[in-house]
Amino acid sequence: MTPRGFPAFAPGRVRRPRTWWATAWNRAWEADALDAGPLRAGRRLATAGHVGPITVSPGRLAAAVHDGDAEQAYDTRIRVAPLGDDDWARLAGEVAARAGHQAALLAGQLPRDLAEATGVPLLPGLGELTPECDCPGWDHPCRHAAALCHQVSWLLDTDPTLLLLIRGREARTLVTAGAGAPAPAVTATGDGSASSRRSTEVGTAAAEAYAQAVPPLPPGPGPVADGPTLPLLPPGPDVDVDALRSAVAVAAGRAAALLQTHRGADAAPVSTDRDPANVTALSDLSVTKEAGR
Repeated sequence: MTPRGFPAFAPGRVRRPRTWWATAWNRAWEADALDAGPLRAGRRLATAGHVGPITVSPGRLAAAVHDGDAEQAYDTRIRVAPLGDDDWARLAGEVAARAGHQAALLAGQLPRDLAEATGVPLLPGLGELTPECDCPGWDHPCRHAAALCHQVSWLLDTDPTLLLLIRGREARTLVTAGAGAPAPAVTATGDGSASSRRSTEVGTAAAEAYAQAVPPLPPGPGPVADGPTLPLLPPGPDVDVDALRSAVAVAAGRAAALLQTHRGADAAPVSTDRDPANVTALSDLSVTKEAGR
């Protein structure tokens, strides 16, 4: 897989993660820290623009980080344990089962429920992240490695699928594998719960599905057999229930008539302005409202 390179961030103000994945990444790598001091120092280096271009490759992050003098930069690397083949197979099966996951990955998004549904830990756990730096410090991580990790969270704000590359594979390979992987099927167990098993059936390719002829639409609704059932309207202050029921009956009757005659879009509109029953019902309703004022 081809590593991805990113230009150095310019100096600026303190930058906080904006997305869930970036925030979760910071929580994950900070959990391995032995001291909070290098974390704060690393944040200051990241904000000051002392981290050079970042290279992201499977299981590895790298950049040159300095303390203010670019001529004396330190070679800083972060090694992240890659996911196993079984983990990638579960991810591919989940992607194959949900077209929304494929669309999200192709759009540069990483669905949170992808990890939740498969149980695959996309974020590194304790001991899965190893900082390396040729500076003389003994901290774990040192301030240079912390600065690199902080700026990686900024990259995840823009493209969270980089987390997949950090864990061993690119997002596009996961989509390609998911297109040909069998989707997991849900079956009922004896205790009434649902369990997931992998189906041996392969779905239809998108190109083949779109090439098929469009089936005809189902038939329209049939005629209304019985008259409309009017709702029970409780009495209320300044409301003539009988007049209101009459108005509802007129509206329901006109709607039923339209269904029975199957009027199309080109048919003349049905006017109820001159309908005697409608006029009487609405007039009674208006008189009732005026009398209540």
